[in-house]
Amino acid sequence: MVVIIALAAALYFIDRAGFFGRAPLSDWEKYHDRQFKVVKIIDGDTLDVDIPDGRSDHTRIRLWGVDTPETVKPNTPVEHFGPEASLFTKSLAMGRTVTLKLHRPKIRDRYKRLLAYLILPDGRNLCEEIIATGHGYADPRFDHSLKRRFKQAQNEAKQAQRGLWKNVTDANLPYYYRGKLRLPKPE
Repeated sequence: MVVIIALAAALYFIDRAGFFGRAPLSDWEKYHDRQFKVVKIIDGDTLDVDIPDGRSDHTRIRLWGVDTPETVKPNTPVEHFGPEASLFTKSLAMGRTVTLKLHRPKIRDRYKRLLAYLILPDGRNLCEEIIATGHGYADPRFDHSLKRRFKQAQNEAKQAQRGLWKNVTDANLPYYYRGKLRLPKPE
């Protein structure tokens, strides 16, 4: 019995290496700079595209460098401006063919979602658009190649009181910004 188990395991690993055919593509090869159709919006910073990822008939994408207020997180109330952020993402991306841009070295998050910038058909970066229009925050928690640009877009949106910045309070902010940002005075 031990021999059969060992043989089965060896065959599995040989197959995964591509010995019996083509080896599976890495996430970078499969997704980076490739186009897919957006088939579902989960919330303002999470969506699905139409390519199976081995666990499902779609691939779940977590947008890089942006954090939108929660609308569907378990045990979390709907947050300030969350529904508006989800609708904004839906209006720009749902049903459209987009290009995914990955950022090394981190390609997936702890929930196994693919981390990507999403480029809209007109060339705009959805992540940056969400921040620039005040539908989300520049997420400072993780390094990525557009971090400085996203922070600048957030500063401009905050200054102009766009979107969530119009009536935001310190209590509305994500935990990583509470007590750290100078908020605009309400009109």
